[in-house]
Amino acid sequence: MHLNPVRAKLLPAGQRLAEYRWSSWPGYLQRSGKRWPWLRVDRLLGEWGIGEDNAAGRRRLEHGMEQRKQQEQTRESGDWGRLRRGWCWGPREFREELLERIGQQQGRQHHGEELKESDQQKAERLVGEMVRQAGWTEGELANRRKGEARKARMAARLRSETAMTWGWIAGRLKMGHWRTAANAVHRLGRE
Repeated sequence: MHLNPVRAKLLPAGQRLAEYRWSSWPGYLQRSGKRWPWLRVDRLLGEWGIGEDNAAGRRRLEHGMEQRKQQEQTRESGDWGRLRRGWCWGPREFREELLERIGQQQGRQHHGEELKESDQQKAERLVGEMVRQAGWTEGELANRRKGEARKARMAARLRSETAMTWGWIAGRLKMGHWRTAANAVHRLGRE
């Protein structure tokens, strides 16, 4: 978090992190009587392996963060910059395998873009499977009635097995407005 100004390119080259005025970082470097009472430095010092909150420990902390700042600035200019903007590095097949694993093993600790992509990948796989089971082609989705019972069953399955929105489901199954898809599934449940 303290490196965010560096990552956002808000800190000019050569300027210390402690000189960035819109950050709480300078407070971490002050002695305990001078810093804000709500600011806890013990965790951060512990993460850096610094045992005591004293002048020497705070200098080590600042030196370490300045080194990290230099690494961040160096990374942004090379291949690491591309990696920072994504979550997967490798060929397409590797990415698909990771997405499949994420979908199978996701928990509360997982979040972000990779889960959205994993859910969409799973939803696409389910749509392909359901279209084949119905004996349709992909193009037939647009030619079938928007509220058709088979489409409603497909929508219900997508809704129950993925986190895709009604809007996505309606668009993907060519059901028109998202309310059309939701109403078709609701009618299906009543029948």
